[in-house]
Amino acid sequence: MAGAADQTAEEVPAAVSSTTLTIAGLQLDIYGLVELPASATSVSCLWLHHGRLRKKEDMAETAHRVISAHQHQHRQQEKQTKRGLIAVAFDQRNHGTRLVSARANDSWNRGNGTHAQDMFGMVSGTVCDTMHLIDVLEGYLFGAGDGPGGGGGTTTTGRVVIDQHLVLGRSLGGHSAWQLLFADPRVTAAVVVIGCPDYMRLLKDRARKSKLATYSKDDQGASFIGSKDFPESLVKACEKYDPKGILFGTDEVATVPTPTAEQERIRPILDSKVRGKRFQILSGGDDKLVPYAIGSPFLDFFKDATATWYRDGNVYVDDNVYAGVGHDFDLTMKKDAVRFILDTVALADQDNKATSAKI
Repeated sequence: MAGAADQTAEEVPAAVSSTTLTIAGLQLDIYGLVELPASATSVSCLWLHHGRLRKKEDMAETAHRVISAHQHQHRQQEKQTKRGLIAVAFDQRNHGTRLVSARANDSWNRGNGTHAQDMFGMVSGTVCDTMHLIDVLEGYLFGAGDGPGGGGGTTTTGRVVIDQHLVLGRSLGGHSAWQLLFADPRVTAAVVVIGCPDYMRLLKDRARKSKLATYSKDDQGASFIGSKDFPESLVKACEKYDPKGILFGTDEVATVPTPTAEQERIRPILDSKVRGKRFQILSGGDDKLVPYAIGSPFLDFFKDATATWYRDGNVYVDDNVYAGVGHDFDLTMKKDAVRFILDTVALADQDNKATSAKI
């Protein structure tokens, strides 16, 4: 039976407040700040990462959908809440207000010879930007109770803390959502919309489709990795930041079932990167730009690991492929994303209660 969140997601979302602030040198659109309940002591923050050739304003509809569903849920419960939810969007590097070179956003087919480096820089740069903004956002919004989110000192609860961070990223933002969840322990859940956890394999496939001279059918593109179009420095960056690169480097993804020796090698990495985190992957079955098949070797390994030998890591993976959907974020996907986000926000208070009980 569809719940309140499902019903809201199927309708045109109600408008919510949008406040644009300059924080740490970046313009941020913050949704739901005005609607935070006066009783709130804790705030969940949903970071919204837009796609390539897009801008922060393109995430407004998603923000309205999520925040309005959260408000509807609390109205249905008819009880005072100590948790609020905001959503934050900012322009990725070389996009929107930060655009410095339109050519750098183009692909190989459009004449940009450094497409691989440029796009990876935007992805990993967005991760770095988000991590820095997490450092300072609470102080900007709430401060000592008199910040823009402090209600002018009229809140009934005193200090407000942002104690949960989630991310939803679409396309280019989906790649950065993957990387962010592996990079920052404070970000505990991600909705990855038409994104990929294996940057090297994704760009190797694009090199094949673009018929680059550095791609050879003889070795199925193996020599492309480390070529002038995907230089060694970029390979090292993938091994440092990209999920597949972190776990396997340039080697193939581990087979399923995973050998015991490989489990022992990977377990401490998973412990340090994703223990206790939640992943929702939303992919179009007919996506030609970011085909699900490109990321499926990693996803097959990841889902098997978290369901079997790494089950004690308490990693939740919700992997969804939508038949007939291309490189898009359609209404059904949005409905599923809203449900996942609201469920994750609700879990924050359950986790806090469990921690308090142990203490």
